[in-house]
Amino acid sequence: MSDAILVLNAGSSSLKFTLYPAEERPTADRLLCDGEIEEIGHDAHFVAQQAGGATLIDQSVSARTQEDALAILLQWLDRQFAQFRLIAAGHRVVHGGSRYGAPVRIDATVAADLRALIPLAPLHQPHHVAAIDALFKLHPTLPQVACFDTAFHLTEPSVATTFALPRQLIDEGVRRYGFHGLSYEYIASVLPDYLGSGADGRVVVAHLGSGASMCAMRARRSVATTMGFTALDGLPMASRCGNLDPGVVLYLIQQKGMSADAVSNLLYRDAGLLGVSGVSGDMRALLASKEPHAREAIDLFVYRIGRELGSLAAALGGLDAIVFTAGIGEHAPEIRRRVLRDAAWLGVVLDERQDAGPRLTRSDSRVSAWVIPTDEDLVIARQSWDLVRSATL
Repeated sequence: MSDAILVLNAGSSSLKFTLYPAEERPTADRLLCDGEIEEIGHDAHFVAQQAGGATLIDQSVSARTQEDALAILLQWLDRQFAQFRLIAAGHRVVHGGSRYGAPVRIDATVAADLRALIPLAPLHQPHHVAAIDALFKLHPTLPQVACFDTAFHLTEPSVATTFALPRQLIDEGVRRYGFHGLSYEYIASVLPDYLGSGADGRVVVAHLGSGASMCAMRARRSVATTMGFTALDGLPMASRCGNLDPGVVLYLIQQKGMSADAVSNLLYRDAGLLGVSGVSGDMRALLASKEPHAREAIDLFVYRIGRELGSLAAALGGLDAIVFTAGIGEHAPEIRRRVLRDAAWLGVVLDERQDAGPRLTRSDSRVSAWVIPTDEDLVIARQSWDLVRSATL
């Protein structure tokens, strides 16, 4: 029997997964399958495919909770991949606070720490914790590993993470954390394949998806990032507001009479591209729309990327390369073109003939630009494999 590692990413109504063989350290070309159970609690649907794209399952299932979905997934894996024995499950965990700068095997103490961080990532953390609790119940002997989206940014200097607040609050952990670290870690690991010796230079990576952020790297380590204390900060996102004057929150509470919960719902679920456009938070729908407000939302998104790019270039003391990744970054050439045209002042010379990449700039461009697909699941699988193997040697 061969070993395998299961990677889990639990959402509010979904459970995404990938399965990797684990006789050796996982690689992208050895993926066994990936898939998702979506619409948990409603009309749940289970779909999975092999690495080559062949469908393994595509059917409705009865899953009212994360525990139901996990039970269905584990039973299916036992049947479909009976020749493999799970040696670990690696979880994407959005927030690790300032304590967790590396992946960690989950025990009762770690689980309690993750639960305490729920207020800092209310859209994601509760569902990660629910999946961890459910898996302990269903498979109590299976090692579980937490892999953190915040960990990559713990290399940032304190001047980049400190708010101008009373020292007591800073000491209590009110600071900039940054997110999307698993994606940035993957991009950092493959930069030499694209940039060669330039990989250790001054690079800004734009992780542009329904959640969006940017990260300044030097020597492939995080120097500054756009997200802060929570995943609300920085760029406008599908339904999250991005950078916002805190006075707006005070206004909503004091003058509009909104409760804290109502403000939270507004900023997390009703703002961003959805709020500005009134059409959708999905960039594909906005690009296809003829509604004027849809174009305004796109314009704002591109403008904010340009503003943050200038800020991150300042933090780096210059710029050598720009990398686009994630859903919008990888699949929306119009957004990439507009951002790069606006960045001409930094020394970017766009190659108008090159939409698909990987290189998007001309050979004479002082700053190169690239599109590089990310692979957060592979990072989680490798981190989990490393941790479990080191414990068994």
